[in-house]
Amino acid sequence: MSEIRVLIVDDHPAVRSGLRTFLDLAGDLIVTGEAADGPTALELIETTEPDVVLLDMVLPGMDGVAVLREMRRRSLPAKVLVVSSFSDRLAAAMHAGARGYLSKDVDPNALVAAVRSVHAGHLLLEPDVAASLLGTTTAGGPVLTVRELDVLALIAEGRSNREIARALVVAEKTVKTHVSSILMKLGLADRTQAALHAVRTGLVPDKRR
Repeated sequence: MSEIRVLIVDDHPAVRSGLRTFLDLAGDLIVTGEAADGPTALELIETTEPDVVLLDMVLPGMDGVAVLREMRRRSLPAKVLVVSSFSDRLAAAMHAGARGYLSKDVDPNALVAAVRSVHAGHLLLEPDVAASLLGTTTAGGPVLTVRELDVLALIAEGRSNREIARALVVAEKTVKTHVSSILMKLGLADRTQAALHAVRTGLVPDKRR
């Protein structure tokens, strides 16, 4: 089994120590470093080139979502697994490039399996979080896929279908299909309503505030 390089980002020393202990026991997971804040995390991601970053959402300097967005801006290839006690910004984190979420009380074996899964290119969400993130609040209502959430967030940013296609590296026809599916599932009439829905549900921040 090939080695997987992992960077731990959390502002609590005890949490970092615990995560490191779990990872060290796995054998194939090598901790390249630890960071207690956003700016240090970005510096270590560039210098130590981890395969996977375990990222807390609440950090001094810049929060986890800001770190993810800066990673995307710099084209840093590391895959990010959010490990946090807070899931309220998870939709924004997933849109910014996170590949999964685990709570901090995760079982050690589940953590190791999650790192391997994310490194292999899979999306990973705990079942209850996935239901909250991908579902609607109506009983038996429709469910948006992660890709549809990506498209919805970009619609809210005012992107055209062509711009969304470029951002997600897919065909424009595929984007049109996703837009139609989103409008149908959510019972919305047009892109404007879709954008308002994204802001109202917290998928993207309301820039008017």
